[in-house]
Amino acid sequence: MALSRFWAAIVVGSILYIFVLLGSGQLYTLGHIVNGKQNDPVVIEEIPARDLEKRDPALFSSIAANKGSGFQAGDLLYVPTDNGFVQVCRGKQTADGIFATCKNTIIDLWLPLIGYLTFFCGLLHLLSDSNAMTRLAKALTPLFTRIFPELPPGHAAYGFMTMNFAANFLGLDNAATPFGLKAMESMQAVNETKEKASNSQIMFLCLHAAGLTLIPTSIIGYRAAQKASNPADVMLPTIITSFIGTLAALIFVGIRQRIRLVNGVVVAFVAVISAIIGVLLVYINRLSGLEKFHFTGNLSNGVLLFIILGIVFYSLLNERMFRAKNTNVFDSFVTGAKEGFTTGLRVLPYMIAMLVALSIFRNSGLMSIVLTGISGVLKVFGVDPQIINAIPVALMRPFSAGGSRGFMLDAMKTYGPDSLAGQLSCIFQGAAETTFYVVALYFGSVNVKETRYTLGIMLLVDLVCVLSAIVVCKLYF
Repeated sequence: MALSRFWAAIVVGSILYIFVLLGSGQLYTLGHIVNGKQNDPVVIEEIPARDLEKRDPALFSSIAANKGSGFQAGDLLYVPTDNGFVQVCRGKQTADGIFATCKNTIIDLWLPLIGYLTFFCGLLHLLSDSNAMTRLAKALTPLFTRIFPELPPGHAAYGFMTMNFAANFLGLDNAATPFGLKAMESMQAVNETKEKASNSQIMFLCLHAAGLTLIPTSIIGYRAAQKASNPADVMLPTIITSFIGTLAALIFVGIRQRIRLVNGVVVAFVAVISAIIGVLLVYINRLSGLEKFHFTGNLSNGVLLFIILGIVFYSLLNERMFRAKNTNVFDSFVTGAKEGFTTGLRVLPYMIAMLVALSIFRNSGLMSIVLTGISGVLKVFGVDPQIINAIPVALMRPFSAGGSRGFMLDAMKTYGPDSLAGQLSCIFQGAAETTFYVVALYFGSVNVKETRYTLGIMLLVDLVCVLSAIVVCKLYF
């Protein structure tokens, strides 16, 4: 219900605001909102070329000499058109228009997702037919029955969730999504109220969205491209921030669902994870900048290759399991791959709906007003200007990964990758998830319409991550 109201509110509010701007003369054209592309110049006026030539011959001459790219004069860009007009533009479009968003969602997001789902769901089917998933689930039963008490002991979802958490832990987002979607499907099978999110689904999604990350590979790459003196210096703060966020998600949902989390098994598991993170950090921090980037990249990709090797090799060793089910290793993989493709078809409408709504929200200017307002409030309370400069990344992250990435790159370019604003923006980007997109995608994949308190807790966890990132960054740097 919360997601439905949020979606309807931003669509209705943004479009009404657009018409107010158009009616008051503050908006010249609606074309960019419907058909425009991100970073296209925004047209604020059109002038007949003849009138401009009479009014300002020198300016007209400069425009004519730069007919292909347009002529920049201060903050205005003059672009001649083929129908005898000169378009006056100011600023750039913040997001793709409606049609471009629909197209790019399919080409840039959905088609790659279909590929990931097809391959990894094929591997997961091998785990199922070889009974490896059953054994993995039984091994995890002591822990998962305490965190997911409504799931039966040894449930198949345990294995899928473990694979999802492991992929997130290693920064393998593309691999994590198929595992996560399979986990949601598996839990939906025992969900008594199919249109309402179960407690187990809420706990899983909040833990997934907290995004415990060991290797923020993409963030390190962006910092290297921006010529940071030590691109991997944000690794430790990102790990600590995401770990705090994960614990917060576990505690918040545990309190809401009245789960007793203070027990030997859960505490021991948290201690083991903390120890693993600590050992790896000690080793990684002894490496130079280039060595860190090389090691972390090989570690994440190497573990993924090892998982693929382990699944296929285990399946070959247990071919009798496949024969008992009248299949073989390859056919089992193909069957699972087909299921992955079907899952991809189900999630597309939810992706389109959410991303188009966010496109309208950003291009209307309402999102910019919200960001500016929050920054103004923070200034009143005397918050460090460097922190305020990074806040747009934190505020954009729950809505759009691409938008927050753009703010992050802009912060590093404007203030420097080694500035507090540049470092903090990277931690905001690496230690959080695209909350609204994740809720729509994962619940949409199993046709759950009532998400209950999921969105509220996920946004609360986002706030914890923001506050933690600020404290950790100030202490660390």
